[in-house]
This record gives sequence, structure tokens and C-alpha cells, in this order.
Amino acid sequence: MLLTRTQLADTGTVPRPGARIPGGKRPGVKGLLVGLALVGLLVALRMSAPQSLTAGMTDSAKDFATLGISVLIESLPFVFLGIFLSVVVQVWLPEGFLLRHLPKRGVLRRIAVSLIGILVPVCECGNVPLTRGLIMKGLTVAEAMTFLLAAPILNPITIITTYQAFGWDNGILVSRIAGGFLIANLVGWIYSRHPRPNALLTPQFEAACTAQNGHHDDGGRLKRSVRLFTRETSAMMPALFIGCAIAGIIQVGIPRDVLVTLGTNPVWSVLALMTLAFVVSICSNVDAFFVLSFGATFLPGAIVAFLVFGPMIDIKMLALMRTTFTARTLIQITCVVALCAAVLGLAVNYVA
Repeated sequence: MLLTRTQLADTGTVPRPGARIPGGKRPGVKGLLVGLALVGLLVALRMSAPQSLTAGMTDSAKDFATLGISVLIESLPFVFLGIFLSVVVQVWLPEGFLLRHLPKRGVLRRIAVSLIGILVPVCECGNVPLTRGLIMKGLTVAEAMTFLLAAPILNPITIITTYQAFGWDNGILVSRIAGGFLIANLVGWIYSRHPRPNALLTPQFEAACTAQNGHHDDGGRLKRSVRLFTRETSAMMPALFIGCAIAGIIQVGIPRDVLVTLGTNPVWSVLALMTLAFVVSICSNVDAFFVLSFGATFLPGAIVAFLVFGPMIDIKMLALMRTTFTARTLIQITCVVALCAAVLGLAVNYVA
């Protein structure tokens, strides 16, 4: 159970308003300004020296820059959309509205939460800030995890693009939707039995939740919206930049030829495409078209494993999720999701 801000302030766990939060980081515009400055610098360099910018770079450096920036550009709109929706949920949604309209029983409640993704056409990047907003609005950690893992797969754009890419062939579309739904609810069920769910959260985010619960509406909704937007952007941008850079580095380091040679083996094909999904960190709204080019080489189960594992766990997502969950929690989630996605892929390979 979360303590009130006053109680935590009295024990020294949470500072008074205006002071620095635990972890030494004070919410503010610093991270936002740094992120915007980096984006502005990249744009200025690209516009001022379009040809000479990459002239002195090696091929690997060019590949790193291209791949890393591609992931960043692809993710940015959805991250900002997710932050916007998070602000709407926290500030503009009537108090208790969400909780009042969800079923009371745990299983039914998690099923309903996972289906919210149908109403939110946001890929996995944008769902992280939205998930943070849902936790602050009263959802349990297990329910928020269920939403976070299910929403990228159950959102309408992902379903439509998967259908356009594969149609009903080999049950890929059905396996993706059903597999994503079941895995998300399984993870939610596992963590719903955790004796101390707040221990799954980082101290900084737990303190922010406590501060939010004890916060009174000062300055009006518009002012709170701006403040929350700034805070969430400051939390998300550094993680997004780091995740994109790591994804670019690893993509340069792992030759795709190695992955392709494993494509015809029922077991190795699944593991190879799961590794590829983890590395490329591509948005769930377009990943079906990306993996379509591997359809002639890899077995259907490997395609399904790619389409289920990638939207839930990849390098970029782990960097973003680290703003909310502890490293131990992320390792556990990654293992459970990877195991389930692999079993699903193998089952499809042997049935299809």
C-alpha cells in the first residue's frame, strides 16, 4: 500500500514539494531541453551539410547512424502521443472514472484492461507513458503490466497491417492476437500474486505515484497538463535516445546472414527471429511489413514469435520500461515473455 506524501515526507522518504525526489533527479525541463537540443543539432547538421556529414564516416558508423536514427524517428510520434494520452488520463479523466467502469474480479478486470488496446492506436513506445499514467490513476501494477504487453498487439492499426501483410495464411494473424492476449494476461496473473507489488517499481516512480496521490489541483488543469507533459517527456526522452543507440549498435554488430541461415530449422528459426525482433526494435504498427520479407525463408512459427515477442520486449522498450520498473522485474518479464513466445512459435511450426 502506498503511503501518503505527508507520511513519507515525515520519514524522509519523499521530500517536501519543490525539493529533489529520491534518486537525486528533480523533475523539470532539463531532460526535455537536452533531448530537444540533440534533435535540433541533428536536424541542423543534416540541413547544413547533407553530403559532407557522412563523408568521413566508416560504413559501420553510417549504418549505426542510419539504423539508430530510423528507430528514433519511427518512435518519437508514438511516444509523444502516449505522453499526451497519459496526461489526458491523469488530468482530464474524471476522478475514479476508469476504476468504476472496470470489472471488480481480478481476471475479468485484467481481460478488460488488456482490451483497452483496441481503443488506443498507439504502439509499444507510446504505451509506456500511458501505463505510467494508468498506475498513477489507480490501476495495480499487475493490471498495468497486462495493458502494457497486450495493447501494442491488440491495437487496430497493428491488426490491420498484420492482415494486410499475411491475410489468413498459416494462422499468423490469429496466433499473434491470441498469443499476445494470453501472454499478457498470464504475466498479469503472475504479478497479481506478488506480495509487495510496489517493490516492482523504481523508487523514483513510486515516489512520483505517492506525490501524485497526495497532490491537490493547484493552478488548474491546463497548468497541471503542461507540468505533467514536461515531466513525462523528461523521463522518456533520455531512455528513448539510449535505447535507440543501443539498438543501432547491436544491429551493426549482428550480421543478418547469420540469422537467415537459421531460418529453415523449426527451433532455430524461432529463436533467430525473436533475437531479430529484440534487436531491431521496430514499431508494432509496421513490423508485419518488415518481417514479410523473411516469409519465404523462415517458418510461420518464427514469424509469429517475431510478431508477438517484439512488441512486448525489445531493446528500446526495455530502456523505456526501466523508467518505471526495476531491473529485476524487467529480467523476469523478459524471461516469461520469451519463453511463452518461443513455445507459441514452436507450436505453430509443428501444427501449420
